[in-house]
Amino acid sequence: MTPREVVRQLNALIGNLIELGLSESQNHPSERRDPSGSLEISFNGAERVTAALKNQPYKTIYDQLVSAQAYSVKMPDGALIQMSYRFTGEGLTGHRLAFFPSPYLEDFQNEPEIYEADEVFADIVAKSVVPFPVRFDFDSDGQRFEELNHPMSHLTLGQFKNCRIPVSAPLTPFQFLNFVLRNFYNTVHRSYANEMLVCAGSFADTIVGTESEVVHIRVGGG
Repeated sequence: MTPREVVRQLNALIGNLIELGLSESQNHPSERRDPSGSLEISFNGAERVTAALKNQPYKTIYDQLVSAQAYSVKMPDGALIQMSYRFTGEGLTGHRLAFFPSPYLEDFQNEPEIYEADEVFADIVAKSVVPFPVRFDFDSDGQRFEELNHPMSHLTLGQFKNCRIPVSAPLTPFQFLNFVLRNFYNTVHRSYANEMLVCAGSFADTIVGTESEVVHIRVGGG
C-alpha cells in the first residue's frame, strides 16, 4: 500500500466506526514530514506516546494517553486505538498499531446487568476480564532488526519488554482494526458484520528464516 492508500483507508475506517457508534472520540490522520524526507501518518498527540510508555503503571500510561488525546479512536468503553505509519518515498519503513483497553472496567463489571445487553460492552462485563495492551510494531531499520529476537514485524502483549512474537508482514489499518474488533469486540463484530467496512490491500511479507519456524502470526493477504 502507498501512503495515499493508507490515509484513505484510515479515514474510511474511522468514518465507519463513527457511523456504527463505535467511536466516542477520534483523531483523523495527520501527516508530518521530517527533515530526512520521511512521512509520518499519525494522529495529534502521537509525539507524546513515547514518553507516556516509559516504565509506569498501566493506569498511569492510559490516563496520560487519554489526557493528551493521543489516539486515533477512543471506543465507547474507553479503549484506545492508535494507528501510525512511517514511509520513505512510497516504501513503508515503520508502523505502530496499538490497542489500549480501559483499565477502568469496574463500573461495567459491577453492574453487568446494565451493560450485558449492549453489544459494545458484552465482551468486557465479566470480572475475570484482565485488560492488557496489544501492539503491532514494524521497523525496517536494519540496525534494530535481529532475526528471531527482534523481527521487523512483531506483536507485543502486555508491555512485556522482550515479548516480540514474529508477524509475517506489516499490517494495514483494516487488518489491524479487524483483528481488534474480531478478538476483543466479538459480539459487536458479528452483529455489525454486514455494515463494517472491508478494505483490500496488503504489505509484502518480511518474516525471515527461523522466525517462520517458531510460533508466529501469519497475516492474511500478505
